[in-house]
Amino acid sequence: MGKYYTENTGFYKGIAPEKLVAEYGSPLYVYSEDILRQRCREMKSLSDYEKFAVNYSIKANSNLHLLKIVRDEGLYADAMSPGEIHVLELAGFSGEKILFIPNNVSLDEMAYAVERGITVSVDSMSQLALFGKNFPNAKAAIRFNTGYGAGHHEKVITAGKKTKFGINDNSLEDVKEIVSKYKIRVAGINQHIGSLFMEGSAYLKSAELLCSLAYEFPELEFIDLGGGFGITYKKQEGEKPIELAPIRQRLNALINAFVDEYGSRIAFKIEPGRYIAAECGVLLGTVHALKYHAGINYVGTDLGFNVLQRPVMYDAYHEIEVYRGGEITDVGERKVTIVGNICESGDKLVKDRVLPEIEEGDMLGVMDAGAYGYSMASNYNNRLRPAEVLIASDGSHRLIRRRDTMEDLVRGF
Repeated sequence: MGKYYTENTGFYKGIAPEKLVAEYGSPLYVYSEDILRQRCREMKSLSDYEKFAVNYSIKANSNLHLLKIVRDEGLYADAMSPGEIHVLELAGFSGEKILFIPNNVSLDEMAYAVERGITVSVDSMSQLALFGKNFPNAKAAIRFNTGYGAGHHEKVITAGKKTKFGINDNSLEDVKEIVSKYKIRVAGINQHIGSLFMEGSAYLKSAELLCSLAYEFPELEFIDLGGGFGITYKKQEGEKPIELAPIRQRLNALINAFVDEYGSRIAFKIEPGRYIAAECGVLLGTVHALKYHAGINYVGTDLGFNVLQRPVMYDAYHEIEVYRGGEITDVGERKVTIVGNICESGDKLVKDRVLPEIEEGDMLGVMDAGAYGYSMASNYNNRLRPAEVLIASDGSHRLIRRRDTMEDLVRGF
């Protein structure tokens, strides 16, 4: 295998990145239909249990056209807001294939889901009581915090002691009291330990603990084991991908042992948002300026943190490919800091990294930008959000979201 991701995967299907930018503008999000479908299938094959379902977490990437592909691959979906429910419905997801997993929401948001036949998951005693008071005899799911968290950064760890998510398992009696008081039908229990774990021990241990709680609820329809499956962001350095085979083996054993003892073959779900979307996306941008200052070689681009926020928010690492003349260039070597066009000192995409020699006018490709890329983009500095393009399986390419216009900046005033 070569060094560069887009070469190894045939990401562009022979289309020069410069051609895409010439047609659709810079910066530009580009997605591969083939890779998106492949990741969906990998997650679906994680268990051979007949009621195993994969819930795609729309917050990772909510493009309507990508969601239609995900639905076509047979995935279900998680939603965190009424807006996400709305987009999922437009993409063709029916209510029974959506799980609403909100955090600290209003009664109106709960009602929005209930009216559409969508199961609501609550993650605090307060929210459980709010749901029960207003929807007596209705069914709901409960999110538990089993005490195990995992992830690449403290801001993405969603279980354990230092997180706002989930009900602690030591509050079980209080939960059952509220459930009994309002005659809530507990249809499911769920968890999420964090994002971007690269080995499955903590995940599987937490899954075992969640299953142990299930015996307290004799009429469950499903258990949602959560997700957070990671991808390799440092492929050029030889970082190994997560090994799914041992997770698959242990997960199947856990599910089969549980259903035999529980006495009902209920559904099992997982939530791999990033794993599905991250590697199918590349963010293209243009180099507009070079500057040497105080011992630092700055590469100035149109890739500000309004376009990709992960490096600023999480100190996230994204590999960079440099394009010149329609091909990846690997000429020379220089330590650079790549910055954007936002009026903030922290607007840094890459810091002190050795890359091929970069010239003004070069194109940069930011790898693994399909998850938490466009979905976290903004109009900060009144910058226009970029377009999104899909490279289809047949090699064609098409616009799947237009670039913002100046009129979009004032549309809400």
